Amino acid sequence: MSDYIVSARKYRPDSFESLIGQDNIARTLSNSIRRGQLAHAYLFCGPRGVGKTTTARIFAKMINCANPGPEMEPCGECESCVSFQEGRSYCIHELDAASNNSVEDIKTLMEQVQVPPQVGKYSVYIIDEVHMLSQSAFNAFLKTLEEPPAHAIFILATTEKHKILPTILSRCQTYDFNRISIPDMVRNLRGIAQKEGVTIDDESLHEIAVKADGAMRDALTIFDQTVAFCGTTVQYQDVIRNLGVLDYKYCFKLVEDFLSGNYGGAFLTFDEILSKGFNALHFVGSLSSHLRNLVVAKTGGLEPLLELPDSLKKLYAEQAARCSNQFLYEALAITTACETGYKAAVNPRLHIEFALMRLSYIMGKPADKPVQIPGQAGNDAKVAAPVMAGADRPSPAPATAPAPAPAAAPAPAVAPAPESAPAPAPAAAPARRRTPKTGSALSMSSIMEEKKEEEMPAEASAQSSALPEDEVVRLKWKELAGQYSAKPRLASMLQSANINLSEENGVKQVEFFVTNDAQKQWVEEKMLRELENKLRELVTCTKVNVLVSVTPIEETEKVPYMPEEKAKDLMEKNPEVRAFVADLGLDTK
Repeated sequence: MSDYIVSARKYRPDSFESLIGQDNIARTLSNSIRRGQLAHAYLFCGPRGVGKTTTARIFAKMINCANPGPEMEPCGECESCVSFQEGRSYCIHELDAASNNSVEDIKTLMEQVQVPPQVGKYSVYIIDEVHMLSQSAFNAFLKTLEEPPAHAIFILATTEKHKILPTILSRCQTYDFNRISIPDMVRNLRGIAQKEGVTIDDESLHEIAVKADGAMRDALTIFDQTVAFCGTTVQYQDVIRNLGVLDYKYCFKLVEDFLSGNYGGAFLTFDEILSKGFNALHFVGSLSSHLRNLVVAKTGGLEPLLELPDSLKKLYAEQAARCSNQFLYEALAITTACETGYKAAVNPRLHIEFALMRLSYIMGKPADKPVQIPGQAGNDAKVAAPVMAGADRPSPAPATAPAPAPAAAPAPAVAPAPESAPAPAPAAAPARRRTPKTGSALSMSSIMEEKKEEEMPAEASAQSSALPEDEVVRLKWKELAGQYSAKPRLASMLQSANINLSEENGVKQVEFFVTNDAQKQWVEEKMLRELENKLRELVTCTKVNVLVSVTPIEETEKVPYMPEEKAKDLMEKNPEVRAFVADLGLDTK
């Protein structure tokens, strides 16, 4: 059996220079050794696989090195360095707190701390997973940690800093390790691949780095797994099949289907993804991430946020140039809403397919047209799938009865319109879609302005110039109140509200009154914009504003609540009741 060593151990850093992604920590520790400013306790905390224990070992080796280099690197030749590399050093002690977490284990450690080092100046005690110590073990460790012997240095490592007692934290210098960035991991993996004679492309290295989620140890483990699966020549398709990652080409194809309105093609792509065993919810998440990358690629100045290989950045830039800000904004709103409602959906597949259809309708109403299913042939393989019906596409000719034909050559049931037939002139030319410039900033104002230009036809624009009459507005207000029959309280409030109409700077002001400030605040925060938009649709005029006010106290009708008040009100309104009470001598108090 060969002496195979996994890459995580074989290429483990042995100096601060080879440490990846923790330059600030390496510099601080090197300077502390160079200046002789060593603390008695250190706490290394951070995610898994980012180099906490490795840094502790390098630091411990540098402290006792007899001949450190000019950059305070261990020489690797003195007795301390050689004994550490051979695993027989009596100056560096490692304790796994996950399995040695009792008070007895800490007492044994405290007795061992009193023994001075045989070689070197310091005895270094590395306690890994220190958060696993019990409460009593922490308390027993406090005094020794605060006032250890001059030759003892403690290095505590943990992935869960919040579980460490504050009394422990106050006695240590704390160093927070960061997740390793994707470019740093890709750079390190590329160097290891060259040393191992493995041919691998940047896309594959990027997928491995993303899968590792900031942990270099996980990246090296995945790299070994990939090489075992693919051999010395690694292809991108083999990597994503081995890791169970969705191919980025699917997302690019889906966005092209959305832009052309081809929801049939999107359905077929989604079915192919499910047939390969991918989770449907993860598919929606990948689609959302793809749309986010398109937003970043389209907006100038955000290039550092796109952590992708150069080849993929080019593809994202090309597709982002064909997407409008409005499309990306609405597409992200649909996919995030789909993710939110996925778990509550009775039919999850239909829930996602409906989202795909909505995405295909963003750019306009698709027109049904048969498309060919990939991998099949013949008329039986055709299914109805939409194609965008744009302004420049000729309208299909209406179906007419076929002309009589000779018996030898039967005519088709419907005469198809020729492709070159010109479209009939429309009654009114629709508003021209404004194409945003590539690299323009994604702002809410530009999105809403573009949407308004796309959705407002010429007739509506002409009608919006004429203000409606007051009688029309009052009539449409009653109709607006009737639209909220499902919300009785809101409908009653709108139906009974007093309305004041006025005109200011060519805009109709519709002011309605509520009974108190709480109602006013709720309407302004939740319903005012919706009421204003619906009223504008009803009166076919955009120059209408809706305002809400509180009815003045002097105009508010006093409502009797107590029995005495109700009796008094009844007698004031009905003389017969007042006479009846007087005749019988009744007491109304």
